[in-house]
Amino acid sequence: MSYFYLALAIIAEVIATSSLRATEEFSKPVPTFIMVIGYALAFYFMTLALRTIPLGITYAVWSGLGIVLISIIGVMFYGERLDLAATIGMGLIVAGVLVIHLFSKAVRH
Repeated sequence: MSYFYLALAIIAEVIATSSLRATEEFSKPVPTFIMVIGYALAFYFMTLALRTIPLGITYAVWSGLGIVLISIIGVMFYGERLDLAATIGMGLIVAGVLVIHLFSKAVRH
């Protein structure tokens, strides 16, 4: 169940961060509301994940996957471009998350 909560935390954080850009410096109330609720839910679900997943592992997965997902949303919805170095860097982040889950003794398998 902890990984389900972590997934919800990541989804909420991605929604909140995506809305952050749409707030136009907090001048748009609806995206601002979505952002505030999204971050609140993200941290709430992360606290639930922390019941059984170590803090460092939780944060590594949360932030790493959040970076990659936000970058994909930036490309798809905001017309942002990623160069080769950014793409390789994000590939390394995903590889790091995989190494944690496949080989770390700190993660329950």
